Amino acid sequence: MCRILVKGAGVAGLTVAHELAARGASVTVAEIRSQIGGNASWLAGGMLAPWCERESAEEAVVTFGNVAADWWERALPGLVTRAGSLVVAHRRDALELARFAALTRNYESVDEKAVAALEPDLAGRFHQGLFFGGEAHLDPRRALEALAGKLRAMGVVFLFETGEVGLSGFDQVIDCTGIARADDDLRGMRGEMLILHRRDVSLARPVRLLHPRHPSYIVPRADHHFMVGATMIESDHDGPITARSLMELLNAAYALHPAFGEAEILQTGVGVRPAFPDNLPRVKRWKDVTITINGLYRHGFLLSPAMAEQTASLVFNSSADQGT
Repeated sequence: MCRILVKGAGVAGLTVAHELAARGASVTVAEIRSQIGGNASWLAGGMLAPWCERESAEEAVVTFGNVAADWWERALPGLVTRAGSLVVAHRRDALELARFAALTRNYESVDEKAVAALEPDLAGRFHQGLFFGGEAHLDPRRALEALAGKLRAMGVVFLFETGEVGLSGFDQVIDCTGIARADDDLRGMRGEMLILHRRDVSLARPVRLLHPRHPSYIVPRADHHFMVGATMIESDHDGPITARSLMELLNAAYALHPAFGEAEILQTGVGVRPAFPDNLPRVKRWKDVTITINGLYRHGFLLSPAMAEQTASLVFNSSADQGT
């Protein structure tokens, strides 16, 4: 049996551990933190939205991301919400909506009445929008914890608060440590987010609010909790959220619905996401025994399944070639 060490228990590490264990490998996951969570994956929006992402991403994001919702549903039945994505803009920003439409596909143009039917709490607030009915979302924190639980049931061993010492004797190492891995091509992309709670606001799906300078999205979570994100700052600084970013995110939530002005701010978060110059992820083999999955940028939950399948195929094809 092939013995594999996966370094990193973020979304990339857990998805590849799942693919490897499902194919019969003996998998150990090593994580420097004391438990699941606390990394960039923990702060993600969880949008499985390949067609929306095409607005600012390469076609490869659509190609690889198109399988994500089905992968997550197979791995964790019941945790994926297939309600689509709604993109809206205020009248003064109508050109932004037209630009977004020109860069994407697989959407339906919706008028004020249709927006209200999709999201009753937004009735009368937006006269047009774009509805991407084939998209989905999940709660990243629930997904990470559930996936870790499933992996344990599959026999995957977790080692927390561990460094390099003692991690030897494996046939293959899969490095999924993100920005922590030294790679001359990687850069940090700082993302800041909020968790708000407001009982008199309900949303059924992620809503993207377009703005020329501060586009944002709001993703519903359980019990009227909402994730508001996210800034995109070229920086590897992981310090607390800045006052400017906090104001921008709160203004975006308020612009979507004034009731968010009275929302409770339950959490602010900052994560540094690894990105390559082209903002596309890469699976690389290093010196035969190490493979890296990195550069997931803002597409962790969307692209990790495809990267995990690619990595598992690389591992097992290599093992077959070597007769192991």
